[in-house]
Amino acid sequence: MYNIKLVRLDFRLIHGQVIAKWFGQIMGNEIVIIDDDLSQDSFMASIYEMSAPVDSKVHVYSVEDAVKKVEDGTFASGKVLVLFKNVDQVFKAVEKGFKIDELQIGGLGSAPGRINVYGPITLDDHDASLLKKIADQGTNIYLQQVPEEAKMTFSKVLEKFDFNLE
Repeated sequence: MYNIKLVRLDFRLIHGQVIAKWFGQIMGNEIVIIDDDLSQDSFMASIYEMSAPVDSKVHVYSVEDAVKKVEDGTFASGKVLVLFKNVDQVFKAVEKGFKIDELQIGGLGSAPGRINVYGPITLDDHDASLLKKIADQGTNIYLQQVPEEAKMTFSKVLEKFDFNLE
């Protein structure tokens, strides 16, 4: 049986901060990346698999496959770090029935139309709208890059910034 220790939204997926800080802190032994595009790209998926610590397992699932694997009990087998690359994939997973109690936003890069809301974490109206819908379904959403940094709740982000929510 698996035990999801952390669900993180980070466009970089597996990288130094995630491995050195978060994966060690949760004493994880398994990483599940949920991303429709990456699940179709075996070359890039293999690069992420090679980036993980030696004694850990890495799985790359589409949203559909992740939901099915949860339902049939084959999602994972250990202490799991779940990674999403973008808000759209998280929203799609939640809509399909993937239960997320807490969502940590650790990295969403800059682009035109995006604003810095907490350190280098950026959001635009679209992402803020989807995250609000996820939060309204009961998911506790917070922003935090590294464990030493204080968390900022998503509700505080919405209070502080004037997003045009759909």
